[in-house]
Amino acid sequence: MIKISIAEDHQSLIDGIDLLLKYEEDYKIIHTANNGKDLLEQIKKKQPDVVLTDIRMPILDGISLTQTITQLFPKIKIIAFTMFDQLQAIEQMREAGAHGYILKSSGLNDLKIAIDTVLKGENYYDKAIDVNSLGQNNSNKKTILSKSEREILQLIGRGLTSNEIAEERYCSVSTVETHRKNMIKKLGLQGKGELLRYAIEKKYDFN
Repeated sequence: MIKISIAEDHQSLIDGIDLLLKYEEDYKIIHTANNGKDLLEQIKKKQPDVVLTDIRMPILDGISLTQTITQLFPKIKIIAFTMFDQLQAIEQMREAGAHGYILKSSGLNDLKIAIDTVLKGENYYDKAIDVNSLGQNNSNKKTILSKSEREILQLIGRGLTSNEIAEERYCSVSTVETHRKNMIKKLGLQGKGELLRYAIEKKYDFN
């Protein structure tokens, strides 16, 4: 039995997937949530084999959720299940640790193939995605931080430490440190000192 968790802010879509898999003996949905934070709390209690997650969600988005699950539960396979087909979104989920990427326009059979593929240790990309374009022109693409990363960067700019940020966001210090490392990598910086200077100098609108 393959245990599945779903993070999706449209309940109707969760209900649709549940209905589609209801009579499939080899698949069982054990968790559903309308945001990444709630799903993460459920996963901490009982781990699934596969997580299906949308990218854009309230409170904790799919990119940040994927990063956290990858760090805390590296054995869990993660598949982005989204309507975004932009290469930039695909790259961000791949860098966060996702093992698969499938569009919501795909059918049930494609979803099952994606799940089975990542459980075999392979990556899966939707048939509509040009896999050969992934990883190209990285030097020219615009760097986009996730919502959680932008919020943490704002707190860094206010001079808060990782411990203080963790208390502010009700998360672990290790999660904050992971976000720091990811931002440093995305922004091409050298360390925490440069990240602080970046946060102060840029003065971005993080809302």
